[in-house]
Amino acid sequence: MTTVRDVCEHLKALAPLNLAEDWDNVGLLLGDDAAKMTKAMTCLTLTNDVAAEAAAFGAELVVTHHPVMFKPIKQITAATPEGRMLLTLLRNGIAVYSPHTAWDNSTSGINQQLAELFELKEIAPLRQRAVADQVKLVTFVPESHLDAVRKALWDAGTGVIGNYRHCSFNLHGTGTFFGSDSTNPAVGKSGQLEQVPEVRVEVVCPSKRLDHALALLRMAHPYEEPAVDVFSVKAVANAAGAGRYGILPKPISLDELNRVVANRLRVPNVQFVGEPSQTIYRLGIACGAAAEFLRDAHRCGCQALLTGEARFHACLEARDLGLGMILPGHYATERFSMETLAKQLKQHFPGLMVNASQNEKDPVQTFVSST
Repeated sequence: MTTVRDVCEHLKALAPLNLAEDWDNVGLLLGDDAAKMTKAMTCLTLTNDVAAEAAAFGAELVVTHHPVMFKPIKQITAATPEGRMLLTLLRNGIAVYSPHTAWDNSTSGINQQLAELFELKEIAPLRQRAVADQVKLVTFVPESHLDAVRKALWDAGTGVIGNYRHCSFNLHGTGTFFGSDSTNPAVGKSGQLEQVPEVRVEVVCPSKRLDHALALLRMAHPYEEPAVDVFSVKAVANAAGAGRYGILPKPISLDELNRVVANRLRVPNVQFVGEPSQTIYRLGIACGAAAEFLRDAHRCGCQALLTGEARFHACLEARDLGLGMILPGHYATERFSMETLAKQLKQHFPGLMVNASQNEKDPVQTFVSST
């Protein structure tokens, strides 16, 4: 039977948690990952009515985009809306997982989905993810000590790639050495040429951990003088990163782009900043409330940025930059993706019943004046 842990691990594969912003609260936030489950629900935001819906549905897990307990809490009581919501979840044994900005930033997440929805070409992140300063550490060890040396290296913090630990490459070969009379080799004899079966071990290592890794390697290695190579590693651009931008199928006016956005996100209207006749051919995208990407969009040569909502002074900044800004609403730029995620989970776990919340609605409504 599927467990909460099974679903969490799949979600981590879709949206590795190392892609989340430093300030975020992501991952399994409530519940027992060993618990068995048959039903799950997705939503944009966990509120009291959504928690009640999950309990009535019999869900053992809710995947919410926006995290619960985003700020530290000192008590959980029925005196607050958040407390009542958490108590409902706890009483019904419902676990909570939030991918939030990891899902925003992943190669199949919300911003990528929005970019594809608007048929952008040459899609790239508005902000490239910073790549850790790393080296490649290589050593050669007899097979009898392979496990001990690799464990020492991993204990030093090497071999981490994304959400994967204990990563290494191992190649069998033959090593040769001729030890002088003053040596005391662990394998073979001094004073003669030796040929020894060895394993070449390669791991990535954060530069700041290199000295520690070398010290542990030498302690675990059987040789008096282990052979070690350290190579610099060039950072390679990653498709993951914050926001997205790309080229529209054809240049269109900001006014026409507003119509396209309203149509494809199924909203009655959109707010915008800019001259309606302005021509847009490169569009920046940052879901939710992400006007802080204005200067990134400008730097990337975009003529407009699509985000859910923005403060007044961000709108003034967009105007000063000569950058159009399209604001269809926070809910509209993110909720659709949680519906997509429900379908993906249902497809990956055929034994699970997975629904997107039906009670969740955009709290912001539109009033149309008759005069």
